Amino acid sequence: MIALDSSSLIHYLAGSPGADVLAVDIALSESQACLPPVVLSELLSEPRLRADVAEVLLQIPLLEIRPGFWERAGRLRAGVLAKGRKARLADTLIAQACLDSKVALITRDLDFRHYKSAGLELLP
Repeated sequence: MIALDSSSLIHYLAGSPGADVLAVDIALSESQACLPPVVLSELLSEPRLRADVAEVLLQIPLLEIRPGFWERAGRLRAGVLAKGRKARLADTLIAQACLDSKVALITRDLDFRHYKSAGLELLP
């Protein structure tokens, strides 16, 4: 499985070019795509989201939130913040879901690089 971040999925849906968009296309076509729950919430929060697109998003499997998730996410964010780096809460929750499930994340959001030292694998 490969997790999709909203940054790359939005560009994929818009038909934008990019290595991340190609990676999203491959993950979806090979039924390898999954979503961290926060990503689904972010995407469904778009007021102009078409109903047919929402239905497709709801078909993508979600990563499981495991016991202890919230504590691990808090500690992960604290570690990034302690280094003086940017650590948005949504990004931390996405990163922790990927770390717990041992899946790579397709993203074009450069802020996720701050989680690489914790073991997050970024694609493309």
